[in-house]
Amino acid sequence: MVKHALSVTRQADFAAWYQDVIAEADLAEESGVRGCMVIKPWGYGMWERIQTVMDARIKDAGVQNCYFPLFIPLSFFEKEADHVDGFAKEMAVVTHHRLIANDKGKLVPDPEAKLEEPLIVRPTSETVIGAAMSRWVQSWRDLPLKVNQWANVVRWEMRTRMFLRTSEFLWQEGHTAHADKADAMAETLRALEMYRAFAEDVLAMPVVAGEKPENERFPGAVATYSIEAMMQDGKALQAGTSHYLGTGFAEAAGIRYQDKDGGHSLCHTTSWGTSTRMIGGVIMTHGDDDGLRCPPRIAPHQIVIVPMLRENEEDAAILDYCRGIEASLKALDAFREPVRVHLDAGANKAQTKRWGWVKKGAPIILEIGPRDVAGGNVAVIRRDRLYKDDGKLNTAFVGKDEFAAGAVAMLEEIQANLYAEAKARLDGNIRRDVTDLKAHFAGDDKFVGWTEVQWSRPTGVALDKIVEQLKALKLTMRNTPLDAAPADGACFFTGEPAVERVLIGRTY
Repeated sequence: MVKHALSVTRQADFAAWYQDVIAEADLAEESGVRGCMVIKPWGYGMWERIQTVMDARIKDAGVQNCYFPLFIPLSFFEKEADHVDGFAKEMAVVTHHRLIANDKGKLVPDPEAKLEEPLIVRPTSETVIGAAMSRWVQSWRDLPLKVNQWANVVRWEMRTRMFLRTSEFLWQEGHTAHADKADAMAETLRALEMYRAFAEDVLAMPVVAGEKPENERFPGAVATYSIEAMMQDGKALQAGTSHYLGTGFAEAAGIRYQDKDGGHSLCHTTSWGTSTRMIGGVIMTHGDDDGLRCPPRIAPHQIVIVPMLRENEEDAAILDYCRGIEASLKALDAFREPVRVHLDAGANKAQTKRWGWVKKGAPIILEIGPRDVAGGNVAVIRRDRLYKDDGKLNTAFVGKDEFAAGAVAMLEEIQANLYAEAKARLDGNIRRDVTDLKAHFAGDDKFVGWTEVQWSRPTGVALDKIVEQLKALKLTMRNTPLDAAPADGACFFTGEPAVERVLIGRTY
């Protein structure tokens, strides 16, 4: 029987398992401020890898990085009614610029230091970037204007969960301005495809790309698109969004350009973003009952070398042997980057270090003791194939040169295996024959997955009725997949002729 490293299994309590993985993999911890987390080195290392690869793709699309203020005047939001209404309940507001001690010695806001205009702690930057764009865009020659920023944002969440829903989180947000709708829509879909490819190629996390229904649009947007990933408990995770904003934000901010004929027109704008929520998606897509399994492309260390030190005269030879292996592996390239290798020469026992790296999800762990040195070997543990069929640890003993020759192929295979496993789960858990949502989602199987139904894309009262019906079942519409089969029947909800297919499920 396999004895797992975590105290709770996914099947027993998925929510508790998720928190256990974060703690045991040393990804993050509570900060003392509700809804705000300290991202620890391994977790932040994953975010740095996401930044590095994503940033290159953003720049390849002709987008330039900028930085905009954390504080945004309230009046900026008031110019766009739908936008401010959508974020009003989540806004953190700064009203004073100084503290004083009261008669009890407690620090309180100084009544004399009240701001003339309240400042909003950035929940998203459409308004402040729109103000900048109105200065930067004068002529058709200035278009398209494409900028991005890597930043933190604050949305005052009532129910928080690390990486998935926190009051402060890290993200990138792209903002672009275009001369016409066609160009803006092309950018919106380009960003969506960038996210889809990134999730699948880099995070090994299969997703469904599609358009969000009207009730799930970004506040003030004309159209919102998303990538939706299926977690191991069958719930959906919205992992990235791209929005066509039309001319509404441009009108509010005064983003106009002079065209070739001398006339003036409003720009069509877009915004798109993804965040540290992706790390939560990686945990829940790939983790097992021993902890995280980190895809090699975002693993801070792809290969970890664990010398079996015993505080005796053999230790020096073991460390020299390990350093030689480390140097040979660092000379290799995987995924068009140097292989990231870490030699763990810490004072802990080898077994303790091994299980620590198993919990963190290091793709390959090498254990090296005196016998390995004498024989020119390494003991290889693959995180994606941790156990043999008999439940024993799956350790392979191979020559160090043989391992080095196949190390890159092994990393590529691990990346592909994690994706294939998750893709099979996604494809196998989308039902298209459900006739009764209540019965389907009320079964004993709490990992029930999603359903895909045909619908007529109703609006107004008809849509509100469907949303309430789904809400009563704790369900939401995720998106209408871009690659779905054409509609060929009646709307699941109204009985009218269907125009497309929509995914339904429980969500984070």
